[in-house]
Amino acid sequence: MAIKIIIVVLFIGVLLSLSSGLYFLLKDFGNTESHRLRMALGIRVVLAAALLGSVYYGISSGQLSSQAPWDKRLHQQSNADAARNN
Repeated sequence: MAIKIIIVVLFIGVLLSLSSGLYFLLKDFGNTESHRLRMALGIRVVLAAALLGSVYYGISSGQLSSQAPWDKRLHQQSNADAARNN
C-alpha cells in the first residue's frame, strides 16, 4: 500500500512541477537572467525518474500487478509460476 501512496505523491509532484514550469515560461518570457524554468525542468526530470523507478520496484517486488482484461496471458503465467513454486 505504501508504494501506491509514493507513486501518487510523485505523480502529483510531476504535475505541480509541470504547471510551475508553464507559469515560469509565461512569466519570464524574454528574461534571459531567470533560471526558474530550467530548475522546474530539472525537478520534473528527477521526479519522473523516481516515479518510473518506484513503478518498476512495485512491479518487480509483486506489490503492483496488472489487472487489465487484455493481459490474461500475464495472469495465467503468474498463476502457473505460483503453482510451480508451491
